[in-house]
Amino acid sequence: MRGNQIYLRTLTIEDAEALLQLRQRNHQFLQPFEPYRGANYLTLEWQIQDIENSEFGAKSDQSHTFGIYHNESDELIGRIAITGIVRGPAQHANIGYFLDEAYNGKGLMTEAVGLCIKFAFEQLNVHRLQAGVMPRNLRSARVLEKAGFRHEGLAERYIHINGVWEDHVLFAITAEEYQA
Repeated sequence: MRGNQIYLRTLTIEDAEALLQLRQRNHQFLQPFEPYRGANYLTLEWQIQDIENSEFGAKSDQSHTFGIYHNESDELIGRIAITGIVRGPAQHANIGYFLDEAYNGKGLMTEAVGLCIKFAFEQLNVHRLQAGVMPRNLRSARVLEKAGFRHEGLAERYIHINGVWEDHVLFAITAEEYQA
């Protein structure tokens, strides 16, 4: 999937080293917003396992994970995933993402979210795509709003982040809103 500034591509084992470098380079920047993942998180082995899990998720229609690549340099600058796909009468999924700090504020994540929205509604045929954002993560909330998500409310003590059950603002977009 290609946009004006970035493209999304399914991560492969060959991307493990670049993913590790991306995570290491941005560890301090992302830490306030991510759950604790263990001492081996910033290892090549963890990244390989993460990619293998992503491959299984895609094959089993549970999730789809993409690298975010800069069009000009082909550099891996982020990761975006559609996870928790629920079929049957619900037909919904979650979206989560991160972007290299050096590329923040340039509209790249909004573009990546837009590409994933299109994929979710046109390829996966979900009815609803949702996201949770910590209230202090104003940039992420703005990305979702610019991509067409609406604010739905507050989920108190929703996700365990760095030893604390953090509240999250919930956002969603449905197929009807996407088509409009």
